Amino acid sequence: MAANTRDNPLDALMHPFAEGLLHWPAAGDVLFLRGREGAALHAHRRPALAATQPFRPEAARLQRLGIELLDEDALPDASFALVLVLPPRQREEARALLAKACAALAPGGTVVAAVANDEGAKSREADFKQLAGGAVTQSKFHCRTFWTQPDAAFDAALLAQWRRLDAPRQIAAPGLPGGSFHSRPGVFAWDRVDAASAMLAAALPADLRGRVADLGAGWGYLSMQVLARCPRVESIDLFEADARALSLAQRNLADARVPTGFHWHDVEQGVPGRFDAIVCNPPFHALGRGDRPDIGRAFIAAAADALVRGGSLWLVANRHLPYEDALGTGFSQVRSVAQNGGFKIVQAVKA
Repeated sequence: MAANTRDNPLDALMHPFAEGLLHWPAAGDVLFLRGREGAALHAHRRPALAATQPFRPEAARLQRLGIELLDEDALPDASFALVLVLPPRQREEARALLAKACAALAPGGTVVAAVANDEGAKSREADFKQLAGGAVTQSKFHCRTFWTQPDAAFDAALLAQWRRLDAPRQIAAPGLPGGSFHSRPGVFAWDRVDAASAMLAAALPADLRGRVADLGAGWGYLSMQVLARCPRVESIDLFEADARALSLAQRNLADARVPTGFHWHDVEQGVPGRFDAIVCNPPFHALGRGDRPDIGRAFIAAAADALVRGGSLWLVANRHLPYEDALGTGFSQVRSVAQNGGFKIVQAVKA
């Protein structure tokens, strides 16, 4: 979330506690799936709170509060007196997360979830009622908050089925080495090759060489293409804020022909290391849906700092995004390589 933006789902999630409709357990551990830091959490959290959060910027904020981060794919069953959930937008990923929340709940505990109305709140509420046999619902802050009833009876068969919905799998892709890649619901372009990234890959020069970095690497498509198209590349480092995507990239580049580094990292904070070339399809959304061109500008600044003198940035972006000033600040040469289908490819050379 942007620092100056109200987090309505988090506020809605905590509102039943503020109203006295729900109470933080006097004993027992609490789990917050896809946890986020915010004023509402500060007001109500207690000790014995653990969280999951695959997005590095939010995970770092939770760690600074002393909150333990757990592996979302290896949660203990029936262990938490209270489970809080902020389900994502993608349906299979959200269903899997709700199922994991219910599976992690100790007998007599409560699962509480909140979803923004424009992020599929009614559908997620309906899914939750299927799992839990009903729910108590509250509408607040343009969101729906729903939680288990005291006599909740979970559908064991549906719970087991939904827990597997976001499992990693192979996706056919004839244009890739091996003809497929590993992915899972919820990561960017999870079931396809992103058109902008494919356009950038086709434009990369065969003489790209030396140490290369991929900023915002996702499941590893651009890095795979760099290694397939550019035989003089000596090493490649992938920087990605989504831990789920990064673990897929590790699978997809397990047989890379050069030394490969995988970094769960917030590129907006800068990039360690020095590189001869950088490829980048920067994100322009964070956890919300609104355009965030400031993220792309931060990626460009990080690339300029990390490149050696004469090093080049190969960037693809939506044509409407205003990156020209950022490119002009950090680079001595900027040229438009191609424009097509709403995307632009830019090569920028560091002074």
